Amino acid sequence: MVLTVVAAMVMTIGYAKTEKTQAVQNNNRYELTFDMRRLAVKLGLTFDQMEAVETIHNIYNDEVAEAANARRFERGALLHEALMKDVRSMRHVLDEKQYDTYMMLLGTTLHNKHLH
Repeated sequence: MVLTVVAAMVMTIGYAKTEKTQAVQNNNRYELTFDMRRLAVKLGLTFDQMEAVETIHNIYNDEVAEAANARRFERGALLHEALMKDVRSMRHVLDEKQYDTYMMLLGTTLHNKHLH
């Protein structure tokens, strides 16, 4: 009886570690990391725009972390929602040229992350 309980505990702990590891891998897969100074130079951001972009970026990464912990069937929708929210928010902060450049960089970054 004791061995059965110990075996069940070991299996549960192993499963929990696997789920946590999977969530970390999912988070790393979708999280975007930009060097904010380089992004600011590339986009020609003002100081106020840089602060807004950094805030939007942090919100996106927080939402991705939440999505990584969501159930598998919910994850895709949550990731899509986080990305669309990021894009809409950037549209309000950036001018047209900056936005086009951001979208190009975002697309390239997402493409590269999903291929590796």
